[in-house]
Amino acid sequence: MRYGILGTTQAHTDDGIPMPLGGTRLRALLAALALHPGRLRPADALIDEVWDGAPPADAVGALQALVGRLRRAVGREAVTSAAGGYRLSADPDDVDLHRFERLAGEGEGALADGDPAKAAALLDDALALWRGPALADLPGRAVPVRRLEARHLAARRARLAAAVALGQAAGTLPALAELCDTHPLDEPLQALRLRALRAAGRPAEALAAYAEVARTLTETLGTTPGPELRTLHGELLNPPAPPPGPRPAAPGTAPHAADPATPPVGGA
Repeated sequence: MRYGILGTTQAHTDDGIPMPLGGTRLRALLAALALHPGRLRPADALIDEVWDGAPPADAVGALQALVGRLRRAVGREAVTSAAGGYRLSADPDDVDLHRFERLAGEGEGALADGDPAKAAALLDDALALWRGPALADLPGRAVPVRRLEARHLAARRARLAAAVALGQAAGTLPALAELCDTHPLDEPLQALRLRALRAAGRPAEALAAYAEVARTLTETLGTTPGPELRTLHGELLNPPAPPPGPRPAAPGTAPHAADPATPPVGGA
């Protein structure tokens, strides 16, 4: 079985056939179990997560009945019970969230190792697993969702960095502008946008973007840009000189015969 919790809760056979999951409590229980595949979840913890701190009078009985319904939906062997709790019999890679974290980590590692093409492929596979808000069917999910959203943003940032490294800076600018507007205090993201603007041949816009970031940091946090942004700003103000080219020939002097830009005598 494969399970999806990066969006509404889903269950599929290994062949991709969806299993019907009726009822919000049933989907919440599966999401709570799939967050920790292969690990025993105490009944008290499941009750708290499924009913969001407001359990019914007979909470243990209600949970047992819900587990029975889940077993009928996904197979009895999929949910085992032991020592006062329940376990989803699945490997981490059977759950989209954990598969995303593995692929994203491998992609970020490839980017750090200087292989942006491999990083792009891995990160594309990871990001394709997101179907909507994570843990959409699990009430009271604020704490894990904040972590997952930060992880999702980091993967998106790494994918855009891979595109810049592959010479596709201009194509990243619309997505970077949108993300930077949504996360104005994310300095690594803002720095990536500056690098993309510079690589796309738009240094004036990069300087304007830096000024906006600096103003936002000062007004919101009372701080100045960090070392990475300051270094980029200095490079934008003082770009390195281009490497020296060949000296132009003196007026009236024929190009040297060894000049590769000059076709040989009799050449096409």
